[in-house]
Amino acid sequence: METTLKEIISISGHSGLFKFVSQGRQGIIVESLLDGKRINVPVTAKVSALSDIAVFTDSGEVALREVLQKINELEGGKPAIDAKSDSKEIVKYFAKAIPDYDRDRVYTSDIKKIINWYNQLQSNNMLELLKEDENNENSEESSTEETK
Repeated sequence: METTLKEIISISGHSGLFKFVSQGRQGIIVESLLDGKRINVPVTAKVSALSDIAVFTDSGEVALREVLQKINELEGGKPAIDAKSDSKEIVKYFAKAIPDYDRDRVYTSDIKKIINWYNQLQSNNMLELLKEDENNENSEESSTEETK
């Protein structure tokens, strides 16, 4: 089965990213991208699909997929700066990828999380999901326009 960016999720209180596996009786079953372990996540947990996350910019919002693509372009498909680097270095690095990000609403902790996510996707050879997700999004937009 082909994985999409909608199936890659972040869970509040858990580090790293997870891949949706299936619906359980009292929540969802996910697999960690870090160690491959499966866990049951209760319905009360705050779960966010990467496809639903956006970053504030001075002109609005940019989808996380686009932010990750810009980091990928900056790095040429290689790993990004270590998320545990000095905060000033991380902020400067992120500004190279997204020069107009909203410095009042996007915190250093958010940037570290995004860089960490990029590095996890990169190390799991999942960066192609960024392009595939864009293709799916474009085909959904064109089919929506056709139905109007």
